[in-house]
Amino acid sequence: MFAIIESGGKQYRVQEGDVLRVENLQGAAGDQFSLTPIFVGGEQVVFGQDAGRFTVNAEVVEHGKGKKIYIRKYKSGIQYRRRTGHRQGFTAIRILGIQG
Repeated sequence: MFAIIESGGKQYRVQEGDVLRVENLQGAAGDQFSLTPIFVGGEQVVFGQDAGRFTVNAEVVEHGKGKKIYIRKYKSGIQYRRRTGHRQGFTAIRILGIQG
């Protein structure tokens, strides 16, 4: 059985045991929480309001920062050059199960 969940404006396809990185979430490592799927597939396919009777249980694994991305600005002829970096924060979550 799999489910499609939404977190941070993005959609993810998850199964039990998956570990994925999503946008920053509240909570310390080890905290458990539940998400409402927008689609559930497997033996039966459920979406829309019927998917609301299912829950996806998850656990926070860790918080961290992703790989550094460099941003460069350049304007020719006027010796203008800038370089900055950015590291996006993430929360790694483990899917404990899909119930419903």
